[in-house]
Amino acid sequence: MARPTPKNNEKILSESEFIVSKTDIKGKLIYGNKIFIKISGYQESELRGQPHSILRHPDMPKAIFKLLWDRLNAKKEIFAYVKNICKDGSFYWVLANVTVTLDANGSVADLHSVRRKPSAKSMQIIPDLYAKLLAEEKKSGMDASIKMLNKILNDKGVSYDDFIFDLQH
Repeated sequence: MARPTPKNNEKILSESEFIVSKTDIKGKLIYGNKIFIKISGYQESELRGQPHSILRHPDMPKAIFKLLWDRLNAKKEIFAYVKNICKDGSFYWVLANVTVTLDANGSVADLHSVRRKPSAKSMQIIPDLYAKLLAEEKKSGMDASIKMLNKILNDKGVSYDDFIFDLQH
């Protein structure tokens, strides 16, 4: 599926809207609620079986997704701010909570994501932070971007999780 060309047109979730999706362990979509389908601009049939990454906006640093996959592979949940791209090139920001579902043997069965509108406070910080991480990534690679993020967090004296939670409240 061809990636849409980004447009400077933001779609904004309401406070009461929650996007829900489920993927298999490789990140291929197996479920999306009506809000997810509506905001993405795709038909449900276009999404099912596709990698969730078809919604990845080019403004997103790979470092954030590495952190996400590292957590999920360790069977831990993660909260992350994500900028997604819609079928028409519009974009939307979310605070995503991604968790693993374990089967009876303790193996990962699937991934479940619930996303909500990010706080105004987070949107004053995250877009600029991600732009810096992305610039570092383009200049020196993803590992350099991860190092930059870790340095920022260390300088603030906070963990990644505390940083994210503080921005949402």
